[in-house]
Amino acid sequence: MATDATTVSEAPAAPGLRRPSLDDLDLPPGKRVRLHRILYEHGLGNGTLLALPVDQGLEHGPVDFLPNPPSADPDFQWRLAVEGNYNAIACHYGLARKYMGAYAGKVPLILKLNGKTNIPSDAEALSPLVSSVEDAVALGADAVGYTLYVGSPKQEEDFRQFQQIREACDRYGLPIVMWSYPRGRAIEEKGGRNSLYAVDYAARVALELGADVVKLNIPGHTAKDDEQPEKYREIEFDYGEGARRVVASAQNCLVLFSGGSRISDEDVLQKARTAMEAGATGLIFGRNMWQRPYAEALEMTKRIHEVLKDFPS
Repeated sequence: MATDATTVSEAPAAPGLRRPSLDDLDLPPGKRVRLHRILYEHGLGNGTLLALPVDQGLEHGPVDFLPNPPSADPDFQWRLAVEGNYNAIACHYGLARKYMGAYAGKVPLILKLNGKTNIPSDAEALSPLVSSVEDAVALGADAVGYTLYVGSPKQEEDFRQFQQIREACDRYGLPIVMWSYPRGRAIEEKGGRNSLYAVDYAARVALELGADVVKLNIPGHTAKDDEQPEKYREIEFDYGEGARRVVASAQNCLVLFSGGSRISDEDVLQKARTAMEAGATGLIFGRNMWQRPYAEALEMTKRIHEVLKDFPS
């Protein structure tokens, strides 16, 4: 069984697999206009989506900028998002309010509304609100981002908090991109956060709660596979089939697969192709892009675009 992004899957597609287009989504006009802007008026303009996330400074601390010190200046990522022709940049309020002025209107903004540091344990993970939907409107954002920790003991509070955001987004016509992340003690006792069970559940939760787009990791085999619920222990899958299964579980949520921590150039490109072949709408790659010198980051962006050209929607 394959355990990483370097193996191209030849497994049959999971039941119900398809890549939803904007026309498949029953959306109110405001959300449709903003998603159209992201998908068809930026990036390649072919319905695929390449987003550049810059929320790691809050989530992980300055450590992620150490491999490429110039990337600690948020202007590095804003310039990369514009010059690299990304569909969107995702960041928290401070990086938008203080740095987007020179780039406003040139690349869509996904404003992250909640966040946390990684100093406390993830055993009872909760990402509190740090911005509002009104902040997103004032900044001219085309979507908001919300991190939901599926399976955390704080899940009930997380659900209530998300409900407030969903209701406000419905009022203002802003699409919601959900970072749907399995976390917490119960998840670790049932196969772990990267298991097929956990990521598959996270995909379905995003759909059920009303996200328009969901950010997921591609699941893989872990040392805790035997701790998953019985039905998942019986599933034979490789890397590509794991991606296809969670796309199928997301149904009419547009799926973005995360790049995660820095990997080799070849693995980045293979992960991108595996994600798109699985039916994803696009990619949200951060550290694998901006942890490189600027010229190399632009070049890798071009190579990712070459992959996305093969998957118009």
